[in-house]
Amino acid sequence: MNRKAIVLFSGGLDSILAARLMMELGVEIHCVTYFIEFAMCGGGPSAAVKAANMLGVSLKVVDITAEYLEMFKKPKHGYGANINPCIDCKIFMLKKAKEYMHEVGASFLVTGEVLGERPMSQRKDALNIIEKCAGVRGILLRPLCAKLLTPTIPEAEGVIDREKLLDIRGRSRKPQFALAEKFGIKEYPNPSGGCLLTDPGFTKRVRDLMAHEGLSVRGLALLKMGRHFRLGETTKLIIGRDSEENDGLTRLLKKGDICFRLRDHEGPLAVLIGPCDDELIKLAAAMAAHHTKHRGTDALNMLCWSYGQSAMSVLVVKASSADEIAKVRI
Repeated sequence: MNRKAIVLFSGGLDSILAARLMMELGVEIHCVTYFIEFAMCGGGPSAAVKAANMLGVSLKVVDITAEYLEMFKKPKHGYGANINPCIDCKIFMLKKAKEYMHEVGASFLVTGEVLGERPMSQRKDALNIIEKCAGVRGILLRPLCAKLLTPTIPEAEGVIDREKLLDIRGRSRKPQFALAEKFGIKEYPNPSGGCLLTDPGFTKRVRDLMAHEGLSVRGLALLKMGRHFRLGETTKLIIGRDSEENDGLTRLLKKGDICFRLRDHEGPLAVLIGPCDDELIKLAAAMAAHHTKHRGTDALNMLCWSYGQSAMSVLVVKASSADEIAKVRI
């Protein structure tokens, strides 16, 4: 067994510390981030890239969104309190990391997991299930809590000095903060960030999507931005909240989407997705008008066009009321 390891690296504090500890022990590390577009907060793997640069280590970023979606539709071990398939997620990523391990000639895997830190996937029984199902028993080292777990092969063979590993457990981050200070690590993401699938508000949108349109990469990506309104069994209106979300919606548009924007004033981009008739289009335009600074105006000129076509029409609308909006908000 050599002294080369793959580190599953999110860019969060735990993974930073796990990587740094391996470096202290003279292990050659290769970091990898598995990117799931619809499940990650913020702008994707930027935190991991920043953290890898800070440590001066290599990082491979792999977009596994499409593959992950198939597992997400029906996870073998179920969802957590929201719609987070944490155990299946860990298994999925560890299987991927094991493939990468063989690709680069590494001997073992490293994660920043801490016993008891996460209620679903970091219980001792869950850690054992994950190891077994991923086929990584004995080659998965969790250095932050290793002294609380069965020794791994790299420890048993003397590749890693077990006495220099840690015994952190529980949800308090004080031991991690102290270790970061010891290593001189001053910049790291807020520990409260992470997977959107654990967020109750996002979960509500996912369940609505599952019930009406079914899960798709685009459908899930759209849930990360804007205000959402259910206007029909498979028809939804999304209204951007700021210029960044307007840009995000624009990148995800496809042929047949109906778009709305004020003609004479600045305002949000609104997108109607799914089957619609003239009545629904007028309703969507009125709802879009409500989410502007000019909602009190009796007649607003709202541009309307079908994405992919150059022709635009102008709808003269009065903004919907707050009560009307509330009835269909997801």
